[in-house]
Amino acid sequence: MNDEIKRKFQAYPAKPRAKLKQLRELILSVADELNLGPVTESLKWNEPSYSVKGGSPVRYDWKEKSPQQVAIYFVCTTKLVATFKQIYGDLFQYQGKRAIVFQLNDELPVEPLRHCIELALTYQKVKDSLVLQ
Repeated sequence: MNDEIKRKFQAYPAKPRAKLKQLRELILSVADELNLGPVTESLKWNEPSYSVKGGSPVRYDWKEKSPQQVAIYFVCTTKLVATFKQIYGDLFQYQGKRAIVFQLNDELPVEPLRHCIELALTYQKVKDSLVLQ
């Protein structure tokens, strides 16, 4: 974890920080298991962001205006969230075309979420097989 990400994590309250660490570990785990090469970890729009060559960036954050939830963000101009909706329906709570939202008290649905992250991190390879927007 680089210094700017460490500072960002230290600024989160404890409960959201724990959930966001789970998201971070999941993203890094998927990238590692798929041998996608180096993961660039940085802040984009003051949110932790993760990208690999050939993929679409994945970000996540907690916001004070929605203190009981965290979200994982995808590039809204991709077909990703539309695909997630088609595959997983109401398993997830969505925010438009850009995010999946999780309540802090809920367990993360790890396997479906891993699949969503995989689709994002391999986006350039899979985009033609995703749903139409």
